[in-house]
Amino acid sequence: MKKLALHWKIMIGMLLGIVFGFIMTTVSWGKGFTGDWIAPLGTIFVNLLKLIAVPLILASLIKGISDLKDISKFKAIGGRTIVIYILTTVVAITIGLLIVNVAKPGDGITEATIEKLTNEYAGNSKISERIAEAGRQKESGPLQFIVDMVPQNAVAAMSNNKLMLQVIFFAIFLGISMLLVKPSESEPLKKFFDSLNEVVLKMVDLIMLTAPYAVFALLANVVVTSDDPDILLALLKYAGVVLFGLSLMIVFYCILVAVITKKSPLWFLKQISPAQLLAFSTSSSAATLPVTMERVEEHIGVDKEVSSFVLPVGATINMDGTSLYQAVASVFIMQVLWPEGLTFSNQITIVLTALLASIGSAAVPGAGMVMLVIVLEAIGFPSDKLPIGLALIFAVDRPLDMLRTTINVTGDATVSMIVAKSVGKLGDPHVKDWDDNYPGE
Repeated sequence: MKKLALHWKIMIGMLLGIVFGFIMTTVSWGKGFTGDWIAPLGTIFVNLLKLIAVPLILASLIKGISDLKDISKFKAIGGRTIVIYILTTVVAITIGLLIVNVAKPGDGITEATIEKLTNEYAGNSKISERIAEAGRQKESGPLQFIVDMVPQNAVAAMSNNKLMLQVIFFAIFLGISMLLVKPSESEPLKKFFDSLNEVVLKMVDLIMLTAPYAVFALLANVVVTSDDPDILLALLKYAGVVLFGLSLMIVFYCILVAVITKKSPLWFLKQISPAQLLAFSTSSSAATLPVTMERVEEHIGVDKEVSSFVLPVGATINMDGTSLYQAVASVFIMQVLWPEGLTFSNQITIVLTALLASIGSAAVPGAGMVMLVIVLEAIGFPSDKLPIGLALIFAVDRPLDMLRTTINVTGDATVSMIVAKSVGKLGDPHVKDWDDNYPGE
């Protein structure tokens, strides 16, 4: 009997989790039971992925750079990566602005709905936290982003997944330094990181054995903690516009894959699907990163020299799905609360601000809301209406966050293929199973 593919197992787990979640909402003790006995399984899985994210980035990036033998190759990979990420983000923001201006989802929101959402969410602690965090980011200087990339302490940077850029900086610095010393002197260190990389990738395989059960727990918890169905229906048009825009980004990626890498888009989506499904379940590009790297390297054939740089950087600065959401959400809020602000110059400002905010935002759940506050403040949105504006979209933010994270991860994988193809590093897949070296196999 043919073994069921991982992406099918994960999809089955997701569907069962949604059904189980809906069943639990029909009984009085369902929410408590799910929170106490089901949700922790998903939390443990996400923690395991985050646990190995920093060791994997460190080992993989140092191995990738030290294998180059020539710093000019790294310059070629780095330059192309940044340029392509910026271009795809601009495309995403532009698509978002076009469809939200055509569909005008804000026109269908009544005063009664605005009042209900305001009463429900305007004083929400999470919204207050997002506004405060955006204020802190806005007050920082123009070069603060670069300052934040350079760690004072490498060990401290590795202890916090939010400091991923600092880990990347240290790994690149160490890898380049290894290229500049005698091969005989760097070889012991190189062997250590080569070995660490293989061991951590095997840890990814072992963690993925539990993925179907974990997504069951994650989705069940999302369903039982979801908001008022009436409010969700009122925001259906807005959510539909975001979903349509995200679907167009998938089409855009498929065109890039077909035209530039000459690979089948359907084959690409099939190979990357486990990472997409995990991104959907966890809402975190950073947590999904170990799985994205494993799928891109082993199942698509991108050389580690490319993937070890492109994917960690992408998980931190490339947020196509989130940037598209910024465009749709900001214009939607303006259509409802501040229609006089819908000028061409403000929409150009949205493009530039969303692009810059996506680079400086952390790859964690909720970062999109912080970026949105920064975008709205950049166009002069009335500060007294800001909590109401965020309350408008807060009810559907969680499911949309899951969807846009899926797009972010797909974009990272697409760019890694394009960069690999451009430098001749896109080869044949070499799939490794968790039990390849298991005794008795």
